[in-house]
Amino acid sequence: MSSLLAAQSDEPTMAHPLSVAQAIEQDVRDGWKAELGLTFTQRGDKTVLKHRTQKGPLAIQRPLYPDGTTCHTYLLHPPGGVVGGDTLDIQVTLEPQAQALVTTPGATKFYRSNSKYARQTQTLTVKSGARLEWFPQENIFFPHAHTRLDTQIHLAPDAHFWGWEMHCFGRPALQEGFSHGHLIGKTEIFVDGLRILTEGLNFRGGSNLMINKGMLNYPLAATLYIKSEDNQLLELVQSLLCSRTSQAQKVSGNPRYVLGATQIEQLLVVRALGYWSEDLIDVMSEVWRMSRKHLTDSTPDNPRIWAT
Repeated sequence: MSSLLAAQSDEPTMAHPLSVAQAIEQDVRDGWKAELGLTFTQRGDKTVLKHRTQKGPLAIQRPLYPDGTTCHTYLLHPPGGVVGGDTLDIQVTLEPQAQALVTTPGATKFYRSNSKYARQTQTLTVKSGARLEWFPQENIFFPHAHTRLDTQIHLAPDAHFWGWEMHCFGRPALQEGFSHGHLIGKTEIFVDGLRILTEGLNFRGGSNLMINKGMLNYPLAATLYIKSEDNQLLELVQSLLCSRTSQAQKVSGNPRYVLGATQIEQLLVVRALGYWSEDLIDVMSEVWRMSRKHLTDSTPDNPRIWAT
């Protein structure tokens, strides 16, 4: 799936005489900038938010402690959507032994932008013995959205990490696909400074190659990354996914979703295509709970915000 997601060329076009990189820099130069930096530390009895920097319309709710020790934090973007020229820059650091779960109250919407790019960058750092569970709800890309998305994840050799990204291309509830626009970016994961995975995204709206082959005509794609080299866990996850696939109802003659899992060096990577974000969150969160039980001997509950 990832190779097809990156199949489109990044060459300049007649509609974009500048290179894409130059166009993005020009578009965001004078736009609305939002920055949020969070540092979590282990206090002894629980993880606390040690430091926060904030600029523009990015914020967090007061942390919660459903299990008494893990710091649950909800990211907020009060404008409710991202338009061309906007910049979102999120940096999250977990100090040694800290434990945090970060999610959002709802989807992040990237609106029609008249060919002007928005940019979102995320940098996640998980130090020795720390555990980060990174579960933002889906990105929804409206037709004619132009967006650059970049995520870097830096993990210590003994860090624990679960993290997903979910993308909805268009608005399926309105029978509206991603017919025009451009989405570009990459997700990079490093362990002990060594790059072990790069996932590329380069989707020009209306691309038949992407829609028919890369997405298999599904409007949503999701990827869950789990730091693990446990072959038994891979087998357990594959068994779970086979069970969920066999139970999936069909929509318009197609399975409700398609699922798969692979081991890539120190990462277990779970991929899904589907029609509805609720389905993919349900599947991925089941994999998360099962794998967390297997790796840490503790089973988490889903954040309550997902049920509201």
